[in-house]
Amino acid sequence: MSAKAQFLKKLQEHQPRSGTFDSRYEADIAEFCQRMEQLQEQIAEWLTETGIQIEYTVVPVVELLASGTPFNVPGIVLVWGNRKIKFTPLFLYGQGVTGCVEVSLCVDRDTTAQSRLFMRSGESTEWTWQKIGTTSGQRKVFCEDAFFGMIDGLLA
Repeated sequence: MSAKAQFLKKLQEHQPRSGTFDSRYEADIAEFCQRMEQLQEQIAEWLTETGIQIEYTVVPVVELLASGTPFNVPGIVLVWGNRKIKFTPLFLYGQGVTGCVEVSLCVDRDTTAQSRLFMRSGESTEWTWQKIGTTSGQRKVFCEDAFFGMIDGLLA
């Protein structure tokens, strides 16, 4: 982790949270929603002047490892002609991560899962990602280059 990332992590830990939560579960839900909103903003910035349309969705997620009560998380759909890339929140807890988002290519009525983003994984508090079908040890930091590699299917 870079010095800047470590500094920003410490800064975030020292800032008061915007709300008071009764449990770690509630705090993690709030963070997942906030981080997805930030991801929406980042993606919109990356796509400036590309002509790719961005649709914002709300995805109900049921966390079976906690309360089993559904909660809503922001989602993202990128549209280019008859092709879409969907960033769909899947779960809050599982596979040694907190906050999982599936990235899928949709062409007409066919949907193919391509990769997954993880809000927190292991020691990393930054978004990480991996291609579907690879082992968990192969997660990489999610960045602008990774993003454009993920959405390349829009132009195929």
